[in-house]
Amino acid sequence: MYILLTNDDGIHAPGLWALYQSLRREHRVEVVAPESEQSAVGHAISLLNPLRVKKVNKNGSFFGWSVLGTPADCVKIAVAEVLPEKPDIVVSGINLGANVGINVLYSGTVSAATEAAIMGLRSMAVSLCTYREPDFTAAASFAARLAPQLPHLNLPTGVCLNVNIPDLPENQIKGVLLTRQEKGVLMEKYERRIDPRENIYFWLAGLNNHRELEPGTDYWAVHEGYISLTPIHHDLTDYDTLKELNGNKWLEELM
Repeated sequence: MYILLTNDDGIHAPGLWALYQSLRREHRVEVVAPESEQSAVGHAISLLNPLRVKKVNKNGSFFGWSVLGTPADCVKIAVAEVLPEKPDIVVSGINLGANVGINVLYSGTVSAATEAAIMGLRSMAVSLCTYREPDFTAAASFAARLAPQLPHLNLPTGVCLNVNIPDLPENQIKGVLLTRQEKGVLMEKYERRIDPRENIYFWLAGLNNHRELEPGTDYWAVHEGYISLTPIHHDLTDYDTLKELNGNKWLEELM
């Protein structure tokens, strides 16, 4: 299988390398990833700056292509210009840190997979739910088992998988669950600081997600020691509200 591998932590990120090493044992893998970290850029694309693409070597041999752009840029330019043919699937990750709940809207990792889905490609985003001394072994192993299944899953066009893996040894992971995205509001914390010139600035220091978790959600599954698989779609339309608004005459009053 021909796989495009990307991420948002940058082409030199250890999570990308672990996933590359795991996938290349059975598949043909091409790496096209951001030149530097692009965490939390969401689905941004570059309009005012050129996409500079460079060859990157690792351990003395060609590894992949770095792009001076966002994760979504990487998928676009890879398919349009860099790769010799269209990939069978696109895998984004392994992200350092969970991409669950509202975080999926901010995540560059998820946005790369979403962009691939928009382009009609089967795709998944893979995240390891920790920021401390990560061991990507279990996550890379699971991703390598899941990747060959992607072309055979009954996923509608435009839908990708958001995969979150708990930070546990492989033999301690309880199983795999299909989940829905948690919709709770994040409680953000900012640190107030003063620079040497006595100017005040603020730094996002933490997201407080420790609230009552709803069973069946991505956040709950990972918290309970399960791998979470959530099918997600770029269509943000609220169809119930659309139907409700269409049932009123208020639109006529606007004309």
